[in-house]
Amino acid sequence: MGRMIRQAPRQPATGWSIVPRLVRGAPPVVLVLVGALSLLVGLLIVTRPLTSLVLLTVYVGLSAVFSGFARMFAAPETPLWSRVAFGVAWMVLGLAILLGLGRTLELLPQIIAILLVLGGLASFYDAVAGGTVSQRVLAGVWGATQVTFAILSYAWPDVTVLVVAVIFGVRTIVFGATLLMRAVRAFVEGRRSVPAAGRPSGEGGGADAAPRRSRARAAWLAAGRYALSALLIALAAGGWWANAWLQDGAQVVDAFYDPPAVVPYEHGRLIRADDFSGQQPAGADVHRILYTTRDAVGQPAVASALVIVPQDPPPGPRPVVVWNHGTTGVARGCAPSLRDASATRWAIPGLDQAISRGWVVVASDYSGQGAPGVFPYLIGRGEARSSLDAAIAARELEGVTLSSRTAVWGHSQGGHAALWTSQIAEDYAPGLDVRGTAVLAPAAEPVELAEELTSGDANALLSILISWVLVPYADTYADVDLARYIAPGSEAIVREMTQRCPTEPGVIVSVATALGVSEDRPLFVGDLTAGALGRRLADNTPTGPWSQPILIAWGDEDEVIPPHLQRQFVERLCAEGNQVRSLEYRGYDHLRTLLPGSHFVPVLIDWTDARLGRAATHVDDCASS
Repeated sequence: MGRMIRQAPRQPATGWSIVPRLVRGAPPVVLVLVGALSLLVGLLIVTRPLTSLVLLTVYVGLSAVFSGFARMFAAPETPLWSRVAFGVAWMVLGLAILLGLGRTLELLPQIIAILLVLGGLASFYDAVAGGTVSQRVLAGVWGATQVTFAILSYAWPDVTVLVVAVIFGVRTIVFGATLLMRAVRAFVEGRRSVPAAGRPSGEGGGADAAPRRSRARAAWLAAGRYALSALLIALAAGGWWANAWLQDGAQVVDAFYDPPAVVPYEHGRLIRADDFSGQQPAGADVHRILYTTRDAVGQPAVASALVIVPQDPPPGPRPVVVWNHGTTGVARGCAPSLRDASATRWAIPGLDQAISRGWVVVASDYSGQGAPGVFPYLIGRGEARSSLDAAIAARELEGVTLSSRTAVWGHSQGGHAALWTSQIAEDYAPGLDVRGTAVLAPAAEPVELAEELTSGDANALLSILISWVLVPYADTYADVDLARYIAPGSEAIVREMTQRCPTEPGVIVSVATALGVSEDRPLFVGDLTAGALGRRLADNTPTGPWSQPILIAWGDEDEVIPPHLQRQFVERLCAEGNQVRSLEYRGYDHLRTLLPGSHFVPVLIDWTDARLGRAATHVDDCASS
């Protein structure tokens, strides 16, 4: 009696095994060469994901071409239209990646997302087209997983590049190691070629044993598919949960910050005002305002600010303190007026004392934070115009009467902004009488600071900070080419770092990305103080002259701006004939000077009180230095 042969169930088509098929039966020497090359490429991609971005992009393109080829020819029982449609789509995308390599480097995360969607659709088709139950379940789950991660690729393009690098790299390492092991086995056994993996070398065991082995193997395969399906579901669910957690922690820019279609052309005009929903300091009302201003290059812009008004001030127009905040990020959602504690003594030094004296505190977000636009990070005129126009626009608030007497304060980036605010006030806002400038740990000299920061060891925080400088400068100045200062293909990563704020959970992604690429500092390859960027940094160094006194304070343990740069800045101010009082506090770090309990806060309040009242007091240490 003849043996009945039963056809195996149809396997879902896949491109995963196309390269192993191409080398099946190859001589051992070929396996050694292909395996060693694969191992080297995989190690390079995993250990140097950015320096090998070109290699990774080529790898993705070739993988897409091979996957399309496999889709078309690997499953002849699949309908022709399905094989052609999905196969051609993958091959076309792969060829587009390879032919447009210079452009596709920047679009790699989006391309990966498209490839994942295509792969997901193909897997969905496999799930409904046929096969065993376990095969169809695995195909359906795999399709849903690919689509899920395609969506996450759009949400987190910078980390997508690193994850894909690791996945492709590990896959290539495993493949290369497998080929080398097969080659070694072939050499030991003295064969000239290697049979296909899993193919039996002979028959045996009897007629009854074969069906039993076949059923046992099918059961184990089904169990493996279900286990893999469960793992994929867990991975997709975990990724989706992490995405939701990271997104929920970000500040939401509400409709208040969206300007109407038509706004006044004049700068310093109030567009709208509203109550601030965050914490309220005792004895004051806090408003948020939207107003017109000019950006860093003098074009009309819109900005937002907080206005803190004492509830029971003394009679008469109230003096104004213009507060310039320190670094909070560079994205719209990083605006201080979006944060709950921005109108407290923890955010603005001496706020309670200022309120008790009847001073109105105006705190600009600067243009590009809150309101749309390019954030002028360490770009002096953009920062200063936003601050001055906030003080001007606050005069239009109902029930608020402001004096022209103005003091300017600022911390860190805000110290840079405060110096520029006082420097241009006479020309830009002649209606304001700026009587003094107090700066706490100011980032006063951008060029020297850039040299200092980049001279040390690379780290994740440094990578993020450099991106905050580079992107706004490149978006503000046409002569600053971002590509000159970063690794090829890394623009998406650098720009994504600017879209997260230090206070939101999503910054974890920026830190993780920076850690993943900070080995030998591959993100930033150009000298930040050279070329157009260096010239623009120099242009944004405040040079005065300042007709009013300057008060400057810093800590001798400042971890952000080295204290010797502050001493150097004070020496320059004195040499140029400015009135400068300087204070260095022992044991204070970058933030300590502005926090409650700081020994500097009473000095700041008394000095400001004297400036606003034009009282005679000590304002100049230069003669004694």
